[in-house]
Amino acid sequence: MTDVFDKKKRSEIMSNVKSKGNSSTELKLISYFKEKGIKGWRRNYQVKGHPDFVFLNKRIAIFVDGCFWHGHNCRNTIPKQNADYWEKKIRYNKSHDKKVTEFFKSRGWIVIRIWECELKKKNRKILDNKLKTLNSSK
Repeated sequence: MTDVFDKKKRSEIMSNVKSKGNSSTELKLISYFKEKGIKGWRRNYQVKGHPDFVFLNKRIAIFVDGCFWHGHNCRNTIPKQNADYWEKKIRYNKSHDKKVTEFFKSRGWIVIRIWECELKKKNRKILDNKLKTLNSSK
């Protein structure tokens, strides 16, 4: 099904949708930091690419990516309505994520991308492994 609005109108509609952040996933990660005694992070640091957390002294940027919005394979679902739109949106998000990651890496930063599903208790080992850099150097 194609979009019922033209490109300009859709852009206008979407620009009025203000993100409220992914606070539930960020709060889960903050709880993890507290549990592990990890300090030195800043949340929503204003820098190009908008990482969810930065550790300035360690030059580490952490992004918490929603599984649906960023196309993680744990979901494999795209809404049937406006499927073309959603496929294009997710493809754009993945491409943008790659560019932002390269931007930080080219400046000597470590980039850690955490999937929303990795914040679940059953995936704690995956999260521990991804954040071992932080755990080992509190």
